[in-house]
Amino acid sequence: MDRVPAPVLRWTACRTTAECATARLPLDYDDPHGPTIEVALLRVRAKDPAHRLGTLFVNPGGPGDSSRDLAALAPRFLSRTLLDRFDTVGVDPRGVGGSRVRCFATEAEQQRALAPFTTVPFPAARADQRAWTSAARTLGRACSTTGRRIASAMSTAETARDMDVLRRALGDRKLTYLGESYGSYLGQVYANMFPDRVRAVAIDGIADPRAWVGTPATANVPVFDRLGSAHATSRALRELLERCRRVGPSRCSFADADPRARFDRLAARLRDRPLQLTGEPAPFTYADLIGDTADRLREPDGFTGLIAELTDLAQLTEPGTTDRVRSAAARRLRAKAAYDNHPEAQSGVLCTDSLHAASTASWPAAAAAADRRTAYFGAYWAWATVQCAHNTWTAHDEDVYRGPFDRRTAAPVLVVGSKWDPATSYDNAVNVARLLPNSRLVASDSWGHGALLTSACATDAIYGYLTDPQAPRPRTTRCHGDDQPFEP
Repeated sequence: MDRVPAPVLRWTACRTTAECATARLPLDYDDPHGPTIEVALLRVRAKDPAHRLGTLFVNPGGPGDSSRDLAALAPRFLSRTLLDRFDTVGVDPRGVGGSRVRCFATEAEQQRALAPFTTVPFPAARADQRAWTSAARTLGRACSTTGRRIASAMSTAETARDMDVLRRALGDRKLTYLGESYGSYLGQVYANMFPDRVRAVAIDGIADPRAWVGTPATANVPVFDRLGSAHATSRALRELLERCRRVGPSRCSFADADPRARFDRLAARLRDRPLQLTGEPAPFTYADLIGDTADRLREPDGFTGLIAELTDLAQLTEPGTTDRVRSAAARRLRAKAAYDNHPEAQSGVLCTDSLHAASTASWPAAAAAADRRTAYFGAYWAWATVQCAHNTWTAHDEDVYRGPFDRRTAAPVLVVGSKWDPATSYDNAVNVARLLPNSRLVASDSWGHGALLTSACATDAIYGYLTDPQAPRPRTTRCHGDDQPFEP
């Protein structure tokens, strides 16, 4: 990697308080002087340059979310010390944001092809499953043909290599990095590919790299099923409903003798008969219930909105509810915002990094099996990678990294996990902390996806570590989440 010339970065003012640049990097590091790819960067300069420690690279996860957007927000979420002493840099990974991949010739073509993905959160009904499978084939083939040039060079290993070259371009001897969610996997890949170049790597909302990659024996199990995401969502919901039962209706509007059974009844009613809301063209379905539940649990205080939504839905579907209550509940449900995602960018990473089943035809059975293992959320998570089937996604990166993931780094890696994280299971954090021989674990009982900014204790631990990664720390630090359900 050191033989690859570091690009000269020409910074221009952007977004009021930041600077932007574009780096031209090798498309294939096996051919460092061959075809190139443009990667977009954003930098927020250190406020105290006389005491500057270096560059803090940030990644928000996804995969598919923009690191530049996160870096631009640095003044809102980083500590004063970090803002004073580090330039904060976001590098949009290949295929993402300002470094985007285009799998379709026009936006209209993309919208038509991917329409089934926007109509339901996941395909619970057979007709929706057929539509999703067809759209997945179209997406996979488009990215493997029109978008192949970039889609076949989007593995996390390529992003790690880009980050290492840009580290040198910015003058840092070693990497300082903060990664959330999928960004935790990127951090682990970098730490294992370049263990001697780690100054500080803090990762939060942990993906177990062995589950992310998979093995030939587990390839038929969808990625997020391997990662335990369905179990994590189910565990968070069960805990929320149990706390609802304990505090009762005075503090939880969804409470009755058994809120879990009430949720089961609500799900069964919506599966049997979707709810038609006045003025809405499409009914509210079982898939909407499961998708909304998973989405709301991702937010640190999302349990408040979730309980309100479940109460509204119960009032609209249970016998004996007055027309006035039904009308008020329907108005609140219609006010929901639409969900947005980045299918091409996300797929380019997921489909390249991980091992997947041979055919899209296997997904309905795999999703049903996942749902039997973890009711409600097994299928929800399983369908997220149907486009990655080998007979659909044929763009492959020969330089993908698939381990080892247990190398000793020059400095400790900080691993952060939340007990009630509904997307990346807390078990992943424990497993990764055991896997990395030079690591420290921060264990929080936070709600939502990731502990950063959801627990003052965990946030302070992350910021303190990034400032001084070599300071003595316990092997495990236990923290309390700031927002807890039904507490004043």
